[in-house]
Amino acid sequence: MKRLLPALILGTLTLAGCANTSPYSGNVYTGNQAKAAQSVTFGTITALRRVQIQADSRAGGLLGGGGGAVIGGLLGNQVGGGSGRQLATVAGALGGAVAGSKIEESTNRIPAWEIEVRQDTGQSVVIVQKADQAFQVGQRVRLVGSGSSVSVVPY
Repeated sequence: MKRLLPALILGTLTLAGCANTSPYSGNVYTGNQAKAAQSVTFGTITALRRVQIQADSRAGGLLGGGGGAVIGGLLGNQVGGGSGRQLATVAGALGGAVAGSKIEESTNRIPAWEIEVRQDTGQSVVIVQKADQAFQVGQRVRLVGSGSSVSVVPY
């Protein structure tokens, strides 16, 4: 059992970071956007700010919390004997669940840009997207898409 514990911990932490972060990129289109007409407007970046996107977990947070509870319970079960061991197992499971959830949450954070663009029409908009491209204030850009699905791309 003690030999399996490191493998369980490593496996749980690896899987905890399995959020699909691709949709937050300005370079990735969803299946619904492919072969669909997109509106395009032009503008200039007036402000940039580094932010983070909290991505949703594919497992709905169960992987980090559940895996943490199992690992914490296993560790707690190694402590003491009798009713003390049972209490340590329960405490380990609870502490592991909390810790696992926090680890999963932090691994699902994505570096992003909050990009303020003054469109050629005079209207300003703010778009948040994954920081996988370099942008700078004063740069001309295209805004591709509409509604809740707009990407900022270099012009």
